[in-house]
Amino acid sequence: MKILYISDVYFPRVNGVSTSIRTFVKQVQNLGHEVHLIAPDYAVKTEDEGWIKRIPARCIYFDPEDKLMKWGAAMQQLPELRRENYDLIHVHTPFVAHYLGLKLARELNVPCVETYHTFFEEYLHYYLPWIPKLMARGIARMISKRQCNAVDAIVAPSKPMLDVLRAYGVKAGAEVIPTGLQEHSFKEADGKAFRLKYGIPLDRPMLLFVGRVAFEKNIAFLLEMTKVLIEKHPDVLLVVAGQGPAEENLHKLAGDLELHNNIKFIGYLDRNTELNACYQAADIFVFSSKSETQGLVLLEAMAQGTPVVAISELGTASILMEGRGALVAPDNIKDFAERVHKLLMYPEERYELGKAALTYVTENWTARLQAERMLHFYHHLISVHQEDATKAQLQMPLADNQQVNIEY
Repeated sequence: MKILYISDVYFPRVNGVSTSIRTFVKQVQNLGHEVHLIAPDYAVKTEDEGWIKRIPARCIYFDPEDKLMKWGAAMQQLPELRRENYDLIHVHTPFVAHYLGLKLARELNVPCVETYHTFFEEYLHYYLPWIPKLMARGIARMISKRQCNAVDAIVAPSKPMLDVLRAYGVKAGAEVIPTGLQEHSFKEADGKAFRLKYGIPLDRPMLLFVGRVAFEKNIAFLLEMTKVLIEKHPDVLLVVAGQGPAEENLHKLAGDLELHNNIKFIGYLDRNTELNACYQAADIFVFSSKSETQGLVLLEAMAQGTPVVAISELGTASILMEGRGALVAPDNIKDFAERVHKLLMYPEERYELGKAALTYVTENWTARLQAERMLHFYHHLISVHQEDATKAQLQMPLADNQQVNIEY
């Protein structure tokens, strides 16, 4: 197969969508298929440029990390895209990429599938704060319903996320296919060296959050939880690895909570060189986001044998299984802190939970397994599209002669 991916974000812009695209593309390519990607031009070269068509893009004034592709520049690619003879278009974001995907699918006469990566109902009001929260939720639901019903099929990263879309009124065909872990997520790393590099004593209790430092990640909850935990573990350290628009607010909150000696912000880490070591260095991975469509970082932590304490809601509910590498915590600061305290107090239990984490992700969450499922879904969509095209051709003469169409 030859597949065209389209996305409003990709590396060097670091986020879950970029990671998911790269993960699937590498596996699909390894399985013998060809993939191209249309993505914004960030004026920075990445390791993937050989299969990417970069489109000139404009900045977004309220979201400086992202860019919007220019429609006219994208449509100039149409003659070249026609010559590629794609079998399917896969859209990954709901902005320019969505409408471009629909347009190109019609022009190239191929099916269009879209992955619903982001729970926009929980995100939109953070980026459009002048709109009342309830109104922003309504707008997000309406747009999500309309866009999902416009494509031939949707991919949801988790069953709870698909349930939400069905509740919106999404009728399009769908498949639940999460992002799996690539082989490098399982590579052994030196957690001790990581601690030494960042000045973290080897015997100091270390909690870790990895991800975009954004308001919807509910990181403030983790800071509040750490404040409670200090009562029993005064030397506990919360490490926040990532960057994003909530950094200033979190630094202020850390000051208000007097966490100067108990929190360390270390920014983005290179996925290929430092991230595994960071997971390995932590005693416990903590996660309190309630808006994840999947929660890939939970799996990455488990792949390094690091136990997880997290709130199980929406996408994370499809990953978290009590005792299989994780303790599921309630959405309550004191109760969450108590679960973390339990693991810090009993290192043997923590070790066994970490071993169970590695076994769990190895058996259930590899990238190859999920890519094979995605390819099966692609084949089904292409087959259905070809059948529909054949039916339409058979019905055209009947329609011309004003005869009754045959139902298949």
